[in-house]
Amino acid sequence: MGPLMTTGTTPPLAAFEGTWQVTRQITDHRAGTTALFEGSAVFVPDETGLAYHETGHLHLPGHAPFVAERRYHWRVQDGALHVDFEDGRVFHSIDSARHEATHWCDPDTYVVHYDFDDWPLWHSRWDVSGPRKAYEMITSYSREAKDSR
Repeated sequence: MGPLMTTGTTPPLAAFEGTWQVTRQITDHRAGTTALFEGSAVFVPDETGLAYHETGHLHLPGHAPFVAERRYHWRVQDGALHVDFEDGRVFHSIDSARHEATHWCDPDTYVVHYDFDDWPLWHSRWDVSGPRKAYEMITSYSREAKDSR
């Protein structure tokens, strides 16, 4: 997949609510390997936004698949979409014009680009670089058939 450039607008927070099918490809540039995650994510309303819970199976080269999950919190503040870690620490804010954000996790840099042009199909691409990590992670989100909002 080439660069994720987007010209559309960021969907309103409520548009993310519900269940999504998730497919993720993780290309480790140093090891020359590719991993695959397949699962689902659900966005559930709470007091301040949407709780995000993702679960599925991660397939790493040379290993048996195993269950993997992650949790975040999405919210709107001052007109911008913010993604926080489950414990409330700030993760990143999505720039509404360019649909990208940067997260610094010393000593590595995480840059994400969101693509909402084919909504409700959407993608994120993380480019991670630094002395400890060098990988690209592309995630595709599509509505589950039973959740066709």
